[in-house]
Amino acid sequence: MFRLILAVLMFASPMAIAQVSNVQVTAPWARAAPQGRVGAVYLDLMGGPDRLVSVASDIAGKVELHETILEDGVARMRPSAGVLISPGARTRLTPGGLHVMLFDLKRPLKEGESFQLTLTFERARAVALTVPVLRAGATAGPGEAAHQGHNTPASRR
Repeated sequence: MFRLILAVLMFASPMAIAQVSNVQVTAPWARAAPQGRVGAVYLDLMGGPDRLVSVASDIAGKVELHETILEDGVARMRPSAGVLISPGARTRLTPGGLHVMLFDLKRPLKEGESFQLTLTFERARAVALTVPVLRAGATAGPGEAAHQGHNTPASRR
């Protein structure tokens, strides 16, 4: 059995191996928010195929992937089981769409500061990143103009 596994690994195509860890995370940002309340994180994902399955941060009591849905003409947020990342497409976590929710903030998110966030994927290794905090009410992250025209609806589950 060991020899069979070794043979498969030795002759696996480089493309198959590259697909396992081909996720890029860019443009993370969050809005300023008070301690004890909720915050949100937005970012872009490229690469795949893969699926973002969970997010963690020491700054919050609980961190979840969320999606915004329209229900009877009212926008509502609900937890999402994951975010698909399709090859060749940009998956955006944005205000009013898919995003990361930070519940029970342990300290305020202050404009100009930053905090750590870890993304866990099905295939790629976990990605730790630094999230800059923008002003309260910000609607776009740093360099947002560079992404216009490249929006791809994010896939769920």
